[in-house]
Amino acid sequence: MKLQIIGVFLLLAACGGGQENNQEKDAAPQSMVQPDTETPEATVVVNEAGKKVYDQYCLVCHQADGQGVPNAFPPLTQTEYVNGDTDRLIGIVLNGLTGEIEVKGEVYNGVMVAHNFLSDQEVADVLTYVRGSFGNDAAAVSAEQVATVRANQ
Repeated sequence: MKLQIIGVFLLLAACGGGQENNQEKDAAPQSMVQPDTETPEATVVVNEAGKKVYDQYCLVCHQADGQGVPNAFPPLTQTEYVNGDTDRLIGIVLNGLTGEIEVKGEVYNGVMVAHNFLSDQEVADVLTYVRGSFGNDAAAVSAEQVATVRANQ
């Protein structure tokens, strides 16, 4: 019984006692910066909302550093898939991807499940995060772009 009480205490302590950090909860997410139309290589602000989506749905396969898992899940670091055609990237998130693909000279043949349950804003946030993280420096993705790709499927 004493060990059970200690275990519960440790669990509550590790989880913050079940109390939410109100400052964190009430803080507005950083706003997404739209690409500067005068600058081809727009700097993307890494937003907290995108990191939150990444941590929840992408991190397990693509890892915290975006390096992926060799022979299983491709990296998101400075690849044509991430920094290239935005519509293609949105489509991969919405529809998933199966079959062989080559990324940075390595062949992957896994399955990425569709994440079409995410809202347009969540997809835009996570892709903006990925395109501005892991050594990437690509333009932000807007919810409008995601809505357009979703509507044209």
